[in-house]
Amino acid sequence: MAAVSLRLGDLVWGKLGRYPPWPGKIVNPPKDLKKPRGKKCFFVKFFGTEDHAWIKVEQLKPYHAHKEEMIKINKGKRFQQAVDAVEEFLRRAKGKDQTSSHTSADDKNRRNSSEERSRPNSGDEKRKLSLSEGKVKKNMGEGKKRVTSGSAERGSKCLKRAQEQSPRKRGRPPKDEKDLTIPESSTVKGMMAGPMAAFKWQPTASEPVKDADPHFHHFLLSQTEKPAVCYQAITKKLKVCEEETGSTSIQAADSTAVNGSITPTDKKIGFLGLGLMGSGIVSNLLKMGHTVTVWNRTAEKCDLFIQEGARLGRTPAEVVSTCDITFACVSDPKAAKDLVLGPSGVLQGIRPGKCYVDMSTVDADTVTELAQVIVSRGGRFLEAPVSGNQQLSNDGMLVILAAGDRGLYEDCSSCFQAMGKTSFFLGEVGNAAKMMLIVNMVQGSFMATIAEGLTLAQVTGQSQQTLLDILNQGQLASIFLDQKCQNILQGNFKPDFYLKYIQKDLRLAIALGDAVNHPTPMAAAANEVYKRAKALDQSDNDMSAVYRAYIH
Repeated sequence: MAAVSLRLGDLVWGKLGRYPPWPGKIVNPPKDLKKPRGKKCFFVKFFGTEDHAWIKVEQLKPYHAHKEEMIKINKGKRFQQAVDAVEEFLRRAKGKDQTSSHTSADDKNRRNSSEERSRPNSGDEKRKLSLSEGKVKKNMGEGKKRVTSGSAERGSKCLKRAQEQSPRKRGRPPKDEKDLTIPESSTVKGMMAGPMAAFKWQPTASEPVKDADPHFHHFLLSQTEKPAVCYQAITKKLKVCEEETGSTSIQAADSTAVNGSITPTDKKIGFLGLGLMGSGIVSNLLKMGHTVTVWNRTAEKCDLFIQEGARLGRTPAEVVSTCDITFACVSDPKAAKDLVLGPSGVLQGIRPGKCYVDMSTVDADTVTELAQVIVSRGGRFLEAPVSGNQQLSNDGMLVILAAGDRGLYEDCSSCFQAMGKTSFFLGEVGNAAKMMLIVNMVQGSFMATIAEGLTLAQVTGQSQQTLLDILNQGQLASIFLDQKCQNILQGNFKPDFYLKYIQKDLRLAIALGDAVNHPTPMAAAANEVYKRAKALDQSDNDMSAVYRAYIH
């Protein structure tokens, strides 16, 4: 996109990375969010979402001048909803301007009429006016004391209230505030106060935030309907909150602010496994300025990341020996063990102080065994499986569940911020594996139920699209529901989360229940449907391909 002359309040099309242009508005950033160094950029709040980001000026275009062009190349439902939100915003702003102009005209007429009536026309009136002025001067001495006293009292109260409400101490403003002030566009100045139901603005430091979502939402296009988060969530400092359950959550800073809000660790990072999840994770680590060495069983997958600045490791042992913290993300328990215990594996590179973080979704017994062998060599171990899919991995929106070495968890903070929106520390090794299996058990069972409902609608003569529309208007509405139903309706089962892996997680979750004598009949039923889908050659398709188990 070509560079343009823009100011605060302008409506724009903003483009970030490989994502399509999206309608937004240039606004002032939160007070504590520093402007990125380097190229000129603006802070943009996007319509139809809770998302925002620093966008380079060359990636911005004026909204009105390019509206028709953008509408032609983007046809998605959510995109159209965002455009509708812009138009509604403009209609309301226009209506408010018209009302304001009429009011101003009426006020002017009334003032002119009042002045005509009050203008003195004779000598008598002038004498009356002179006498009146004398009385006023006489009474001023008496009234001055009362007014001064009252004003001082009210001023004292106002100052006291202001001090109680303002979180900032008196003194000069931070240096960064000068950089955050953008000249305001006079043409759009009136729109800033205009209401808009579909678009919530980020609260400023002086505004109270009610029911804020404690987990920060990253760009791009999260499509959530939750209230905007408080500005403190996007400072560079890491927020660590202890909960009653004993778990800890790290609330990530805004990893999309063009490297502005994440300070990458100076530790050397290694990453083993560049599958659907690993690829997105490594890409975000590199974008946020981390030094990363990669290895993959199929070496060709490393080429793209080498071009983006990563270094190549020849074996897992070499990566671990040359890096301070090595992450791994592989498919199942067998792959996780082979990676550590196999020839030229992780264990051969472990020395005292070396750190290993396993992000694979495996069972608690496997991760406990790996932790023991790593620690026995003087290494530090953390399990950190992730909840999400390929798209969330690419967007840096994963949820990380960690357990093990608490100090290592904190050392990984900038990495977790780059790859995810939230991370939780769950205590001793094994807890994260158990929690991850439970999460995926719920997700897999829900997916099977969605497929069952859509096929039942079809065989009873009901519209599947209408069923989706109804679900999207109810309590079950979610991005997951909408995306997976769209996959089924379009017959598009390109993998975002492999069907074979969700079936593996269901199997492990059922085994977890068996180990503690806890019934899992819903998961067991769903597992059988996925097994049938695998028998129909759907293993390497998306989990939504479980639908085909119902129609064959």
